[in-house]
Amino acid sequence: MFKRALLLGITSGLLAGLACVIFAIVYKESMFTDFSPVISTYNLIGACLFGCILASIGYFAIMKFMPKYGEIVFNFLFTLLTFGSIISPIAYKFPPELDVPGIIMITSYFIPFAMTLHFFPALIWFALKPIFIKN
Repeated sequence: MFKRALLLGITSGLLAGLACVIFAIVYKESMFTDFSPVISTYNLIGACLFGCILASIGYFAIMKFMPKYGEIVFNFLFTLLTFGSIISPIAYKFPPELDVPGIIMITSYFIPFAMTLHFFPALIWFALKPIFIKN
């Protein structure tokens, strides 16, 4: 079970990273704002991979200790942590050296951009879970 959970984490992390990169490109082209100096492609993929692998390890641990209610507890915790993680882009302050004309508009585009990225790992992890882990 641990191998399947780990494989789920790796696969969903890579796919979520790919989805984030594609979303960043589309967002850049449609909104004419480039946030790659703030968060690079490698950081996007790395964060998704780390989050999904951590989720898979957490899922395995919870299911090991609470086989009856583990699924419900894990789903609740993973969703709660995903929603909680959007506090960081809301509270993010751009460096003072970026005091350029239009910084207010750039920051107002950054929050929805980053908030959307935070949901990709959970969304793809939940979508792929039935393929890798069958009850």
